[in-house]
Amino acid sequence: MSQIARAVATLLNAEVVAAEALGGGCLEQVTRVTLADGRRTVAKGGPAPRVEADMLRALSAAGVPTPAVLAVDEAVLVMSERPNSGSLGDAWGDLGQVLATLHACLAPAGEADPGPYGWDDDYAYGPIALPNERHAHWPAFWAERRLLPHLGRLPPALARRVEALAGDLPNRLPDRPQASLLHGDMWSGNVLVEGDRVSALIDPACYYGHAEVDLAMLTLFGSPDRRFWAAYPREPGWRERQPIYQLWPGIVHLVLFGSGYRPLVEGLLAASGH
Repeated sequence: MSQIARAVATLLNAEVVAAEALGGGCLEQVTRVTLADGRRTVAKGGPAPRVEADMLRALSAAGVPTPAVLAVDEAVLVMSERPNSGSLGDAWGDLGQVLATLHACLAPAGEADPGPYGWDDDYAYGPIALPNERHAHWPAFWAERRLLPHLGRLPPALARRVEALAGDLPNRLPDRPQASLLHGDMWSGNVLVEGDRVSALIDPACYYGHAEVDLAMLTLFGSPDRRFWAAYPREPGWRERQPIYQLWPGIVHLVLFGSGYRPLVEGLLAASGH
C-alpha cells in the first residue's frame, strides 16, 4: 500500500481496498483511493493541504461545485471523487455561470484594513511561492505579490522588463477593482465536467482580487466559446489588461518547466508594452 493510501486509511479510519495514481497532477501526487465500504476518494499532498482545504470550503460556500473535504492533515488532503466523464467543450456556458457566481463572492467588508486584496495564508505552486499578504491597492498587490518576487529566477533581460512593467501598473490596472473571490489557477485541467455541466473546480489557489485574473488564465492556453462569454461578459478595457494578468502564469511556467516558455513571456511583455 502506498504512503498516501495508508494516510487515507488512518485519516478516515477505514479500510483501503485499492489505490490508483491519477494523471493531471503536475506538481503533486494525486491518488484515487477506494474504501471497503465502496466510497471512492481522491487524495493529494501539496505545499499546504490545510490551506487548500480551506480554499475548497470557500469555493463551496460561494456556491461553486467542488469536491467535499473529507479529511486533512499537514501532509494529505482527502476529498470526495466528483464525476468527470464529459468534455469542457460541452460546458462552456455552465462554466461562465459558475465563474460569475464565484466572482460575485466579495472580500468581507472587514478586510478593508490592511486591504481586501490577498488571502489569510500564503500558498505555492510547487516550489513557486505565492505570497498573499493583504494590500489595499490592487496594482501594488499584483506587482509585489505576483510579478516581482521571482525576478532573481528569470534571465536578467526579462527580469528588467518585468520590473519596468511592475512599476507602471498604477497606470495600467484599476486601483480598487471589486475584490472577488478568485480560483487562482483557472485553466481547463482544473475543471471537471459531467454532461454539459461543471461538476467541480479543483486545485484552487484562492485569494481576493480582480476577477479578470481568472479569465486571463483560462484564455492563456484555451479558447472559451461564445456561450462562455454570453454567461460572463467582459469589462471595458479587458483586452489591454489581459496580457498583464497572463504574464504571471507565464513566468510560473518559465520557472517551473524551462526555457521553452520564454517566447510566451516575451510575447506577453511585448503585448503589455514592455
